[in-house]
Amino acid sequence: MTTFTVWKFDDPQRAEQAAGILRHARDEGLVKIIDYAVVSWPQGKAAPETHHEHESGHRYTGWGAFWGIVIGGLFLVPVAGAAVGAGIGALVKATEGTGIDRQQLETIRAEITEGTSALFLVTDQGNLDRLGERFHGLHKQLIATNLTEGERDILLEAFGGATP
Repeated sequence: MTTFTVWKFDDPQRAEQAAGILRHARDEGLVKIIDYAVVSWPQGKAAPETHHEHESGHRYTGWGAFWGIVIGGLFLVPVAGAAVGAGIGALVKATEGTGIDRQQLETIRAEITEGTSALFLVTDQGNLDRLGERFHGLHKQLIATNLTEGERDILLEAFGGATP
């Protein structure tokens, strides 16, 4: 089953450490990574920094667009009042049918703040409990969405090309 997860860390560099652990877990067959992005929000910065890991090829261009929509929509909209609600509303519309709902987006937006980092991840055929164990000691919090088969197909079709 394809899963969208966001692992939040209490330090701006820890998500990058977790990405290294994730790659090792993939190499050991613990998880199949479809795509991921790292968000780091150092102290004193107005907005987080983002980088997206992917293989080459046109299929992965869609994932860049997906991360741009989700991460840009979460962190590059105004951070106060009605503008945040409008930004989240637009993001909900953009991700409609993917299994990522308003509550999850609002939780992600509220939890990832200055001085933290996050690993945004889409996996398939993975054991998230065992993966979480690999992140032991990194002071993490998991926000997860288990997608239905229909939602998986929509997500992969919209942002990842053909299903693997």
